[in-house]
Amino acid sequence: MDDLLRVALVQTDIVWEDKSRNRERCAQVLERLSGRCDLAVLPEMFTTGFSMRAEELSEPVSGPTVEALVVWARQYRMALAGSFMAREGERCYNRGFIVTPDGEAHYYDKRHLFRMGEEGRHFTAGNRHLVVNYRGWNIALQVCYDLRFPVWCRNVNNEYDLLLVVANWPQSRGYAWRSLLIARAIENAAYVCGVNRTGKDSTSMVYRGDTMAVGVKGEILAEAEPFTEQVVEVELDLSKVRRFREKFPVWKDADNFSLE
Repeated sequence: MDDLLRVALVQTDIVWEDKSRNRERCAQVLERLSGRCDLAVLPEMFTTGFSMRAEELSEPVSGPTVEALVVWARQYRMALAGSFMAREGERCYNRGFIVTPDGEAHYYDKRHLFRMGEEGRHFTAGNRHLVVNYRGWNIALQVCYDLRFPVWCRNVNNEYDLLLVVANWPQSRGYAWRSLLIARAIENAAYVCGVNRTGKDSTSMVYRGDTMAVGVKGEILAEAEPFTEQVVEVELDLSKVRRFREKFPVWKDADNFSLE
């Protein structure tokens, strides 16, 4: 398996609560990326924005959003990651996804719900990590506020090689976003790709973007222009992760712990 992974980080505005329009815009971007990337990463709640109207806007995994993701992944021969509003029975989830070109869909329910935005009143928190093996890479996915919790992000025994963080992270806390992405890469000896939206939502929240890819030493490999809809394309090399972990095996001295 080729050690190289071509990743497209899609920093885009989101039309507030308009799922059909956002799917249309996403399809246009992915069509242009066909043949140029192995994995495309979309922002958190890419079809709605960070709305709390979960009861009205959420949909089952058999609904049109996942159906479209499976079609795009197969048609354009790329894996897709992001999150959307999901529903199972009476419960709603801010559900992350990794959909592979073979039609397999893998899900991660956001663990840390954003208290200050009352996310916990409308969504149910998840309690399981997600790591997907794709093209020889172990890829983990987390959602926005999860980034602030290093224990949850902990890369136990090098479980993952690449951490994806998809977000609706506002401009006012942009310094924290950038700093935490870099910190998670350094402490976990893994690539980290953070994909954030841009634009302004109907609550007047402004999003700068600051989408970026970070290397295992905390170096910024690629980043988007602020306040700009842009696709950042970056090529990641798995052999560099392996060599670094062998040369500087900090992970062997990590403290053992368990999550309740």
